[in-house]
Amino acid sequence: MRTMNRALLLVLLLCGTATARTYETAPPVKTKIQPPTKEWTAKIERLAPARPTAVPKATRRILLFSLRTGYDHRVTPHVDEVVKVLSKKSGAFEVVQSNDIDMFSPERIMEFDAVILNNNCSKGRRRNLFLDVLDQRTKSKKPGTKYKDLTVEQRKERADELQRSLLDYVASGKGLVCVHGGITLLNNSPEFSDMIGGSFDFHPPLQRVTLDLVEPDHPMLAAFGGKGFVHVDEPYLFNGAYEKKNFRPLLVMDVGKLDEKARADSRVTGDVRYIAWIKKHGKGRVFYVGPSHQPESYETASMLRFYLDGIQYALGDLICDDTMKENKP
Repeated sequence: MRTMNRALLLVLLLCGTATARTYETAPPVKTKIQPPTKEWTAKIERLAPARPTAVPKATRRILLFSLRTGYDHRVTPHVDEVVKVLSKKSGAFEVVQSNDIDMFSPERIMEFDAVILNNNCSKGRRRNLFLDVLDQRTKSKKPGTKYKDLTVEQRKERADELQRSLLDYVASGKGLVCVHGGITLLNNSPEFSDMIGGSFDFHPPLQRVTLDLVEPDHPMLAAFGGKGFVHVDEPYLFNGAYEKKNFRPLLVMDVGKLDEKARADSRVTGDVRYIAWIKKHGKGRVFYVGPSHQPESYETASMLRFYLDGIQYALGDLICDDTMKENKP
């Protein structure tokens, strides 16, 4: 009987070990985010994948757009460096960086295979970066400033044209990568929210965040090798299309491991909190990636590979299942 009990205990222990979740932890964060140094970029270069997961089907060109009119995410230049390093080291795509909103005009945007929206926070309750820029130009004292003399109605029309161009661009078969605060570019637009998969609502304070893999065997999560990811972040919570969850979820936040204040907020704990996903939009593809507010999250080979794979998915080179599927962690 004693032998049998020991055997049963051993089985239970082995089962517990098999089902236990393991995590990779990003480096500790510094007190203040500093601009990326040569040393920081060199570290990213060492950690970045040497080759792409999927062989590019053609020469790929990406527009990297990092303009903001609202909140300044100091990690934005770090994301710029990450994208450039991934491009150079893997050879999977070329990068053109521009903060000119005219790049979203139909005749300009179609030159690219995908667009990366990097922390494009817009201002105030209106949350429309295109309108923000057009309004700024009317106040410019520089002679010859484009759109300087547009009326309020004309500025609204032009902003709508640029939004429609972006929506049509992706729907036509192109790709979109939206990084962290990039979701607020046109945050109050139902069409933009539907394309991205949601719109920004709010976030708890910066804190330690535990991320689990929704489908560990999904090709888009191969970068993590079956491990979850723990880092410091301001975890975004969403509304709008997020309620539909019309995407293929990738990473989910364990709200039970947030700080006490966040756990006491029903807005935080009242739903499954996916923070990265892929989805179709028309004939095109969208990759939303919440991580991260902090440079240290990128100082891991797994997160860099995840970014590269997401970019390759948006480009149409990494083929995987992107059908809608809500998974409960």
